[in-house]
Amino acid sequence: MQQSIDTRWYGLEGITEFVNLESAGFREYQFNIARRIFEGKNTLVILPTGLGKTLIGVLAMGRAIQRGKKALFLSPTKPLSEQHYATLKEYLSIEEERVLLLTGALERKRRKEMVEFAKVIVATPQTVANEMKKGDIDIAEFGIVIFDECHKAVGKYAYTYIADECDLKGVQMLGLTASPGSSKEKVKALASAMKIKEIEIRISTDLDVAPYVMPKYMHVMEVDKSPLMIKITGLLRPIAEDSLRKLKNMGLTQFNNFEVMPKGRLIELGNMITRIQAQNFKFGALYQYVRLLNMIHAYDLLETEGLYSFSHYIETLKAKEKIGKAVQSIIDDKNVIVAKRLADEGIKQGDEHPKAFTLIGILKESGAKCAIVFAQYRSSIKMLTDLLNANGISARAFVGKKEGITQAQQQMTISDFRGGKFRVLVSSSIGEEGLDIPSVDLVVFYEPIASEIRNIQRRGRTGRLYSGDVYLLVTRGTKDQIYLLVSRQREKKMLEAVNRLKGDLKTKSEEAGAQKRLS
Repeated sequence: MQQSIDTRWYGLEGITEFVNLESAGFREYQFNIARRIFEGKNTLVILPTGLGKTLIGVLAMGRAIQRGKKALFLSPTKPLSEQHYATLKEYLSIEEERVLLLTGALERKRRKEMVEFAKVIVATPQTVANEMKKGDIDIAEFGIVIFDECHKAVGKYAYTYIADECDLKGVQMLGLTASPGSSKEKVKALASAMKIKEIEIRISTDLDVAPYVMPKYMHVMEVDKSPLMIKITGLLRPIAEDSLRKLKNMGLTQFNNFEVMPKGRLIELGNMITRIQAQNFKFGALYQYVRLLNMIHAYDLLETEGLYSFSHYIETLKAKEKIGKAVQSIIDDKNVIVAKRLADEGIKQGDEHPKAFTLIGILKESGAKCAIVFAQYRSSIKMLTDLLNANGISARAFVGKKEGITQAQQQMTISDFRGGKFRVLVSSSIGEEGLDIPSVDLVVFYEPIASEIRNIQRRGRTGRLYSGDVYLLVTRGTKDQIYLLVSRQREKKMLEAVNRLKGDLKTKSEEAGAQKRLS
């Protein structure tokens, strides 16, 4: 039986003629945001993952078609473009052949003909930027250009070129994102790049959003380092401390403890050393810096990821084609040799990071039919996938092209996951955005991450249709605790920065209106 449209959608000025809304349940916040976009201002829409930003984009596209203009939907990756292409064909009430997924694979003459015939184009920004530069796309023909994942619209990315051309030709822009960044500078840079005049932000507690939000239950699970981990870190610590002390004696840093040295300060230290003119001094500083950098990474991997990730990292250092003196000194260090041997023996005996065994407990006790476990490193993903399967929990790894996985293989994994062929997807950052991963009952962060954007995207994988649980695994006395604190602070700062900018834009609009009335 065909569904009837919710009559409240009729309030969008005849848009139902161009957008098929029979299957779209009415959501007040989508309706309210669409009405603001219809006013014609460049708009930034900030919504938590899973709350239907794409449909808002579709409504804006329908408005452009209604006014006799074309519409352009930009996505940062080809897989995401393909996903949106399928969605747009479903929602738009226009001839299917007038919705075009634009790629560079088509012969130029044929591509130009298809672009001219299309009313709606879906593509990556790089593809569109290339076509515009060749003169094969005239952006002035478009009534709206939608920038999905628009937090990427900064720097030299193709999004910014298109945004500048839209501004020049007077084409309305719509940015969609779950998070524009944590600092006021990042938010302002994004708003400036897209010439934003209006911000529509919603959080789960807003009145017009709350009725449609499924609850997410957050759990922070803290564990202690195992006795074996403490023993191994005791072997590694003196090496890092030695290099840090020597860099301090050279007058290059004031830090005494590498365990509390922020990653940003470590990067700054490296940048400062590369600018040193005195070659002998620079060589000595670089030697100690490379030793420090590698040892901190090895140390953190052991503390926050586990025995396998640490051992695998030492193996990667050994396997490099060209090994510098600093790295060779690490490989040959007696403490490192003993540390790796202890780790390998622990792995053979079934030992691992306590977080890994906590994860097994969570998955066995939760009763969740499907779950995503996010982990930072490929080595951790392999270890966790193998460990889960060994403990009777069906799991598969989900990684990107850098690990040699093709797009077809990725799509097959997602298809099997959706079909229930395995229970747990152990994913790198590729699972945060870009592919059509279904909503799950449970999300686990194997380690906290500092990025507020990635935190929001990860959490958004659960609690879409039903309530969901999110677990964060934290090792006490390590950088896990620091990153947990930083991520919370950044999300708070993001909301503050967006609301400040929204207030500034409103003030400017009111002042411009008053000036216009006076003149």
